[in-house]
Amino acid sequence: MTSVLPSFRPTAPPPGGQRGLVLLASAGGAVAALATLVVCLGVAVVGWFATDAGAHGRPVGAMRIGALGWLVGHGSGFRVEGTPVSLVPLGITLVCAAVCWRWGQRVGERIASHGPDAAGLGRGERDLVVPTAVALFTAGYVVVAVLTAVLVPGPDEGVSLVRVLLACLLLAGGVGGTGIAVGSGRAAVWTPQVPQEVRDGLVAAVGIVLAWTAVSGVLLAVGLGLRFSEAASVLSRFQTTPGATVLVAGVALLLVPNALVLASSYGLGGGFALGTGTVVAPGAVLLGQVPLFPLVAAVPDAALPSWAASALAVVPFVVAAVVVALVQRRRPAPAWGTAAARGAGAGAGAALAVTVVTALAGGAVGPGLMADVGPFVGDVAMRALLAFTTGGVVGALLTTWHQRRTLAA
Repeated sequence: MTSVLPSFRPTAPPPGGQRGLVLLASAGGAVAALATLVVCLGVAVVGWFATDAGAHGRPVGAMRIGALGWLVGHGSGFRVEGTPVSLVPLGITLVCAAVCWRWGQRVGERIASHGPDAAGLGRGERDLVVPTAVALFTAGYVVVAVLTAVLVPGPDEGVSLVRVLLACLLLAGGVGGTGIAVGSGRAAVWTPQVPQEVRDGLVAAVGIVLAWTAVSGVLLAVGLGLRFSEAASVLSRFQTTPGATVLVAGVALLLVPNALVLASSYGLGGGFALGTGTVVAPGAVLLGQVPLFPLVAAVPDAALPSWAASALAVVPFVVAAVVVALVQRRRPAPAWGTAAARGAGAGAGAALAVTVVTALAGGAVGPGLMADVGPFVGDVAMRALLAFTTGGVVGALLTTWHQRRTLAA
């Protein structure tokens, strides 16, 4: 793991280093926020003009919608004629996370020479460069977000400043802060201090999450492929101009990560709701009036046959077992207990990550039935924990047995 991280060679701090650190980190956080905000503003203006060639409204109103969309990507929510809308378009969130990571790396590369030199580290001086840079980077990001949340929405938009602040801490402090640690080379110093078994378990957990994401993508693609004609029919029913059709397709693209999480919930067997009182799961489908949206066409309208539902329930178990077995082959465990702990820890970590993302994918999208759209988080968490943990333990133990048998032979 440490081989892919930049090395850290502490040198003497440059003149005026503390001032340079403050400017670099705080400006980096502000630019990371402004980069995605400006893109949202531009897309909103282009969409406004493409819809009716600017016949209605003004560019300022379109820019306000773009800023509100950026805030919604940070979980702010809003109200439409008193009706709350709390669904987070995870596509915007992922773009913001990618920009925070990249700008965090840039800031880290520029502050790599700050802090105590090799002699100072040898004397026990504390290296607080990364924590300071992360705090300043987050502060710069938060300032832009707070100003946008206070100045842009109207008094009746219902923007939640608390949720925006929490999202900023996760994006700038978590994702951007990790980028700063990697870019500055400090991560290469800190990572070897983590016990090897913990690192192996983390590698396996990340592998399980990535493999399960691929499986969820296959489920979503199959659903859309089988009902592609219905999705195209939904677009044709809008009877809009080509520009407006492209705009609807763009909104659907931003919601693809949400649809991917719903497919994950379906694959785990927990299912999701597409309106109050509805259920979409492999064993049962109960739908009411669904919204007219292209991605909704991928939702099955009937339960799977019992054999298909049983086969689908085995898939997350197999995914966890295969991923942990691959990690176990590259990094054999010294004892049976260590192998079992690695598999259980990897499965539990993957289940936790899936549960957190699942909790972010739902929310209200309108009045009435549409006040409840999203996965059944508790059921999904329980099923993910059971499948991934059990599969991880079985994969680790079977691989250990095979390795010991081969060694003995």
